[in-house]
Amino acid sequence: MSSIQNSILNSEIDSCESAPSNRQKVIILGSGPNRIGQGIEFDYTCVHASFAFKEHGIEAIMVNCNPETVSTDYDTSDRLYFEPLTAEDTIELIKKEMSNGKLLGVNVQFGGQTPLSLAKFLQDENIPIIGTSPDMIDLAEDRDRFKQLLQKLKLNQPLNFIAYSKQQVIEQVKEIGFPVVVRPSYVLGGKGMAIIYDENYLLKYLAEYSEVFDTGPLLLDKFLTDAIEVDVDALCDGHEVFVAGIMQHIEEAGIHSGDSACSIPPYSISEKSINEIKKATQKLALALNVKGLMNVQYALKDDILYVLEVNPRASRTVPFVAKATGIPIAKIASLIMVGKKLSDFKLTEKKLDYYAVKEVVLPFARFSNVDIILGPEMKSTGEVMGIDKSFSLAFAKAQIATGTKLPTSGLVFLSVKDSDKKYLPEIAQKLIDIGFRIVATRGTAKYLAENNIAVTIVNKITEDKPHVVDMIDRKEITLVINTTEGAQATKDSFSIRRTSLMRGVTYTTTISGAKALVGAIEAYKNNNCKFEVFALQELSSSSNYN
Repeated sequence: MSSIQNSILNSEIDSCESAPSNRQKVIILGSGPNRIGQGIEFDYTCVHASFAFKEHGIEAIMVNCNPETVSTDYDTSDRLYFEPLTAEDTIELIKKEMSNGKLLGVNVQFGGQTPLSLAKFLQDENIPIIGTSPDMIDLAEDRDRFKQLLQKLKLNQPLNFIAYSKQQVIEQVKEIGFPVVVRPSYVLGGKGMAIIYDENYLLKYLAEYSEVFDTGPLLLDKFLTDAIEVDVDALCDGHEVFVAGIMQHIEEAGIHSGDSACSIPPYSISEKSINEIKKATQKLALALNVKGLMNVQYALKDDILYVLEVNPRASRTVPFVAKATGIPIAKIASLIMVGKKLSDFKLTEKKLDYYAVKEVVLPFARFSNVDIILGPEMKSTGEVMGIDKSFSLAFAKAQIATGTKLPTSGLVFLSVKDSDKKYLPEIAQKLIDIGFRIVATRGTAKYLAENNIAVTIVNKITEDKPHVVDMIDRKEITLVINTTEGAQATKDSFSIRRTSLMRGVTYTTTISGAKALVGAIEAYKNNNCKFEVFALQELSSSSNYN
């Protein structure tokens, strides 16, 4: 290469098509490629952070590498770096921006796990990070440190252990007892998580995830059967805490929070428990010195509140909470991160006179031979929202928005695990009152008949034809309620669920989902299968956050 060519090459490397400004600035690290567990919800938060900074005279600099996002639109931020979210690329561009003007800091907390994984590299280079400190984020993710914090705050946690080897897993599971939740460390979207019901399934899991200990220990938790899961999004400035939204999950604890439908406000939790949730959230936010957003996941079992997980960062529920309540929590959190106080926003807690229900969009139809049953590993790829004055109508709207049909008559197939059978008589009677007829396999039919429910017996798949799958395939059945437990039972009933999906038959795989769905069908039919349309602006007005 000639000296002239070399000079030109060096000049191109050192050049910048837009030199850094001399303004105050914040760099926002986006979420990178969309994938299950880290989707467009995080992009929403990054975009609203950019809007907030721009509105307050702070230069908003976005770093992302996904052309399918709003954050990479040319007019979303003041400056856009379309670069890979790697330590090397990110540090280089940040140092370029630091060469002129004043960098208030880098926001690593709004883009999900991708930017969070870069925080340590930025700290090592003495790059300022705004908001909650990376050490506090690590404390919430480090099981030992987090356990000590909960003990100090006198907050309950399910019995849990940390295992560093297969042998430790086997020994500790004996102490916890089945069922047990297992999950790898530092994952988003519940990747690799499972609910283990017996020793055979445990050994199969350990064989399948043999490399799990390469990235950290395996976390073991006692699974709380029949618990209600609750998600909370809160704002904190290090001194004050504002609980922005309390979401009751419709599916019971054990279904990944990203896959469970949920309601704001809670539809069946007592005022006493709600107040306890608020107090626990305040304790956690102040103890972690949160500056910005925080998400907490709780489980309620027998009126006892358990802390499942704390994330002192933006969660995937931020867009839903913001739209359901009218409070721009991503914008407020962004401004808190650069020095504003909660008191500056004059936020007031208000009791909503409507329900907002978030329902998830699942991609099962695109993947052949994938079971539609939900669990602790996230599978959804989108979400919708239904709003109405009653929970049941809001839930009905959310179902229809996902493409789910709401049948109002026909045959209902019931097949549930033993622990769910106690809920069946009430559900079945309500279905009969609506206008449905009940069919079930022998075990479930026997239980229903003993409880004076009219039911017709249908054959299992392993029995003579015509069996239940034949009936679903011919669309003789309009609604399927199928819950299962354990590896073998799940395998045996796979074709029931899969055929329902492929034939467009409405189905639910949890008993809590069944209760909500039947209530929604009843409300929908009583409303003459019509809905009143509500605009978000009619139901809530934005808070003054300027």
